[in-house]
Amino acid sequence: MKPFMDKDFLLETETAKHLFHDYSDPMPLVDYHCHISPKEIYEDRRFNNIAEVWLGGENPDGTYFGDHYKWRVMRSNGTPEEYITGHKPDFERFVKFAEALEMAIGNPMYHWSNAELHKYFGITEPLTVDNAKEIWDKTADMLQNDPNMSVRGLIKQSNVAFIGTTDDPIDSLEWHEKIAADPSIEVKVCPSYRPDKAININKEGFAEYIGKLAASVGKKELASAQEVIDALIERLEFFAKLGCRASDHGLDYIPFRPATAEEVDAVYKKVMAGEAITVEEAEKYQTAVLMALAKAYHRLNIVMQLHYSCYRNANERIFRKMGPDTGVDMIAQNTCGEDIARLLSALDMTNECPKTIIYSLNPADNEQIGTMLGCFQSDEVPGKIQHGSAWWFNDTKSGMEDQMKSLANLGLLGNFVGMLTDSRSFLSYARHDYFRRIMCNLIGKWVENGEYPNNEASLKKIVEGISYKNAARYFGL
Repeated sequence: MKPFMDKDFLLETETAKHLFHDYSDPMPLVDYHCHISPKEIYEDRRFNNIAEVWLGGENPDGTYFGDHYKWRVMRSNGTPEEYITGHKPDFERFVKFAEALEMAIGNPMYHWSNAELHKYFGITEPLTVDNAKEIWDKTADMLQNDPNMSVRGLIKQSNVAFIGTTDDPIDSLEWHEKIAADPSIEVKVCPSYRPDKAININKEGFAEYIGKLAASVGKKELASAQEVIDALIERLEFFAKLGCRASDHGLDYIPFRPATAEEVDAVYKKVMAGEAITVEEAEKYQTAVLMALAKAYHRLNIVMQLHYSCYRNANERIFRKMGPDTGVDMIAQNTCGEDIARLLSALDMTNECPKTIIYSLNPADNEQIGTMLGCFQSDEVPGKIQHGSAWWFNDTKSGMEDQMKSLANLGLLGNFVGMLTDSRSFLSYARHDYFRRIMCNLIGKWVENGEYPNNEASLKKIVEGISYKNAARYFGL
């Protein structure tokens, strides 16, 4: 029997062990998509206890923050909500999480949580209800007193070279400006552009948001769809000045319904007047904005990330009480792959297609994405169009393997830009270690099965590339 999560965890062959320990593990991390707070990086926040890091809590405005992966595990164990997002004492919440975690055999959360305890706190014994108090005390002491356990300390000991946060176009980016001006902050932290609220014309709050966007560019109103586009691009150029490397679109599906400028403007004015619009009308506006932004991304050398096929806020009661990103989202089934191809093709016609990473929450889309990549590659950069790493509900061991196998079957795995945390937690860098082990184990099996030669130079190039170098090249670090 193998020991639990030892140094060779998930590494089943000697080749896999060699590739991980000698080539992958020493590489820095490029966490090009996450949801951590730049304010907390600048202020070098300290957490009082591990429940604050793992489970979060309520913001002053009544919204919630924390790792909703963990919230789902607790809800699946029948944990009362007052221990998950409520106001029960932090230690009691932690114990309830420990109770749920013991039941999570086969769930990546079991590995992630114990990996974080191991990596950052030196705790090799798996978390259980029985040892929860001992682990609580040790982690609290280290978080409060160890100089390496502040936010910046956690980033440094994780060997993070780059962090791409997720930021709204109307954000002032004041914390990014402060980080850039502070020479004591060694990691490069840049904003990423997330304009969903200006694109989702068919969702509640659109008109109110447009008012805020107008204010961010010094205007009282945006009278036309073109003025919205101009404002978005003005804000994008501001982001670019602060080092923005990527945009991110988290849409239900990616539309492509070209229309004249007059048609698009008519749709916009109907919504701003409080009138209802059809799905087709919404798609005309969305397509126009996506096309304009994509062309600006190409001009500014900003990567376009497309996330889709998530059915968000499935539980209406929890959404109304707590807001979005509180653990009640699920995989959706959409058929927009051909529309994504049409979008990329229209951009390619004018040589304005940006570097693009495509993520579907539905793993059934893996092969479709894999075949799409080869249609739009170019000599701008190897792997210009990327199949994004296994996202959200797919970043399990089997999900990561399936995504990499699909990419290897249909494209070039060796040019893959690798893993990201997509997380709100500063301990989540352990997920990069998890991915790297799975990646090295997959490649190691192929080598030992005689499916790829045991060529040291080639394997080193592939493994170091997927671990770090491909992303560094792709994002221009």
